Amino acid sequence: MSAAASLFIFGATHQRTPIAVREKLALAGGAADAVRAALKGLAGLREFVVLNTCNRVEFYLVAESVETVAEAERIYCAQQRFAVAEFAQFRLALQGRAAALHLFEVASGLDSQMLGETEIFGQVKDAYAAAQAAGSTGAVLNRVFQKAFQAAKHVRTQTAITEGQISVANVAVDLAVNIFGELAATRILLLGAGEIGEKTAKAFQSRGAAALTVASRSFDKAQELATTLGAAALPFAEREARLGEFDVVVCCTAAPEAVISAAGTAAALRHRTARPLFFIDLALPRDVDAAVATLENAYVYNLDDLARIAEENRRAREAEVVRARALLEERAETLWRTVAERLGGELPEAQTGAAEA
Repeated sequence: MSAAASLFIFGATHQRTPIAVREKLALAGGAADAVRAALKGLAGLREFVVLNTCNRVEFYLVAESVETVAEAERIYCAQQRFAVAEFAQFRLALQGRAAALHLFEVASGLDSQMLGETEIFGQVKDAYAAAQAAGSTGAVLNRVFQKAFQAAKHVRTQTAITEGQISVANVAVDLAVNIFGELAATRILLLGAGEIGEKTAKAFQSRGAAALTVASRSFDKAQELATTLGAAALPFAEREARLGEFDVVVCCTAAPEAVISAAGTAAALRHRTARPLFFIDLALPRDVDAAVATLENAYVYNLDDLARIAEENRRAREAEVVRARALLEERAETLWRTVAERLGGELPEAQTGAAEA
């Protein structure tokens, strides 16, 4: 390995990138596979992992030069049809120890919109596992990611950053409770039958919601989740025609474009006799057309809105953030001293299996 090789990160996150831009940068559908395939053939790129979630798209690279990293950025921007100059306005760019520390903070939930949320740990593990399966990791990233998993578990056990209503599902349900009070008579439509949808549905049920209907682009998945929850299933094609029957619509599909339109919502509102309709959009790209929020009696809350609602909880745990960050900085420093000494030559064999959760 070249003596100039180092650990790099580039990407865009919720920290400085608004949701309208993040949804353009998100690797939806087959875009992630296309970018990985292109990076595989990039000269000077020794290892890489792609992390793509609703709040971030990040590339973890072991590269021989900053020029290699710049070319990786160009490949990514070309795939997304996003101007490189515009991407530079939002770009996260880190190298060396700072890159390692960032990964530690991401895996620990310190860099999340919902401070301390635990879903990101599994998402980082999945990204690492996918890179391993594709053969795009090596001794450096194996070491760095495994140390990140260990650090994240250490922070979770040694600090209180995971206490409180810190998941998107819980914040969404708290919002509905604030709006409607008791949820027993509130009619809820869940669009999306994936993991986020299931967690959100269960959170609603834990707060007394009884009238729950599930719709998914796969009706079989909708029926399966509905059976698990004791809920009803609705064909996805009927979602807008029957929109007026519901009070809260929770959207969390993986569709590449909006599945709720302003026209469909306007038609539903005409039949609700001035009763408001609330949308909680947990998807990226967003499931609800931005124009819906301009309609009278339609209220839309997206991921960034929920993050602002959760900010009060974050401030209450600021002392735990300081403790957690100190623990991670110490571990990142130790790791980087080891990795930096060896980046000029080959690292010894590292365990290639993902660390246990």
